[in-house]
Amino acid sequence: MIRAAIIVFLVAALATAMLAITGEPGHASIVWLGWRADMTAAAFVLITLFVALSGMMAWRALLWAAEAPRRAERTRAETRRRQANEVLTRGFVAVAAGDGSEARRLALKAADLADEAPGLVRVLAAQAAEAAGDAAAAQAAYSAMLGLPDMRLAGHKGLMQLALGQGDRAAAAAHAEKAYAEPRTARWAWRAVLEARLDAGDWDGARDLTKGALDRKIISPLVAERARAALLAASAAQLEADADPKRRAQALDFAAEAAKLQPGFAPGVVMAARLLSLDGKPGRATQVLENAWKAAPHPAHWLAYRDLKTDETPRQRGERLRRLASLNPAARESRILFVEQALVAGDAAGALDAAKALEAEPVTARVAGLFARAAFAAGQPDEARVWMARGVTAQQEPDWSDLDPEGRAFAYQPADWARLVVSFAESGELIHPRHERRERTMSELPELPISYVDSAPFLAAHEAVQAPYDIAEGVYEDEEPPLPPAPRGGERRPSGRRRLASAPRVAK
Repeated sequence: MIRAAIIVFLVAALATAMLAITGEPGHASIVWLGWRADMTAAAFVLITLFVALSGMMAWRALLWAAEAPRRAERTRAETRRRQANEVLTRGFVAVAAGDGSEARRLALKAADLADEAPGLVRVLAAQAAEAAGDAAAAQAAYSAMLGLPDMRLAGHKGLMQLALGQGDRAAAAAHAEKAYAEPRTARWAWRAVLEARLDAGDWDGARDLTKGALDRKIISPLVAERARAALLAASAAQLEADADPKRRAQALDFAAEAAKLQPGFAPGVVMAARLLSLDGKPGRATQVLENAWKAAPHPAHWLAYRDLKTDETPRQRGERLRRLASLNPAARESRILFVEQALVAGDAAGALDAAKALEAEPVTARVAGLFARAAFAAGQPDEARVWMARGVTAQQEPDWSDLDPEGRAFAYQPADWARLVVSFAESGELIHPRHERRERTMSELPELPISYVDSAPFLAAHEAVQAPYDIAEGVYEDEEPPLPPAPRGGERRPSGRRRLASAPRVAK
């Protein structure tokens, strides 16, 4: 404000000076308390402006002096706030570094400084107690948060994690339920409640929970759709072996809906195809598998597709598998299936030609077994054994591990289904429990003859090569050496063993 007044004063003074220079300075007289002052009008204007500016500056100086105590208080508060922020920052860094003792010391210091951020102080105190291994203090700190509406959700989360760390899953589930019931909840609460219901095998309750989370906009429609598809497949897996025909029919409905919602969810698709085939609907099963192959091919898809028909010749089956692979020719599984269908149809040359598309792929046990079968079918047993040897030490494919040794796909336990539901709902990717546990899978390597066959190339070439010259019999045969003559009387036959030299014997 003072700067603006000075600028106005300078502009007015300049204007007055210009008027005075032009020859019209004017005249002004002031009479005050018996005194009279005569001057030009320009001088009067300049004096008036100067007095006004001086008065304003004096007033501002008086106000500045009057506000000095308040200004000092604000400075102290700002310094205290800056120190509190620094202490809180260092405290949270100590928690992240796992230094519990330093974090607790900084939490106590922050409690004295951070008067304006009590929530952060409570969070730091609780996390510092956790980092220091003081479960009782951490529980007390998190419990204190429950009294503050804005911190109630954080308190429930901390108490839930403490309960999980202590192995008390019931208490953890209770805190998750309370957190989910808050007006403003979070996604972690939904996931914790979902996992609790899945662990209990409550598939219906999990579906209702997912629908409620979608209505409350806690999860996105895509996550809700994936979760519903996985839950329907898990329910179908539980119901398909039931003795009640109505429950088996419900399993078919659940599996078909799961395949419709998410064609890329292989467990639901394979289950739907199997149940539809058993129900006498191979056409619908074929359509379900073909839609799934377009979305996300899986080895269990083409195996289920292969088994839909049992009254066809190998050539017809190979042609049908070729049509399936052509629906998504760029996919890796389709390139593998082109080799498989050629082997099924008995086209060894076609199998070798199709295998060239897999040469750039990393060698896994499955790929090595496929190359071995193609080479053996083409009459190259030695090449097949080379691939067999590579396949023994090659890595297993996670997707192939979903098939057990009997060829059953996704024969999971309820705990596996529970993990699969959560993983697929959030990421859209399948987990492979059998691969994680390193369980046996369906054989990837073929069973080839142990010994070399007569048609091996190098044996055939060896038999065809003639000797460069004739070998006369008896030319290079050595005659037997003559027997030594019998010893004459009194002579001993020299012994084959020689006595080693020894020291003289002591006389007896």
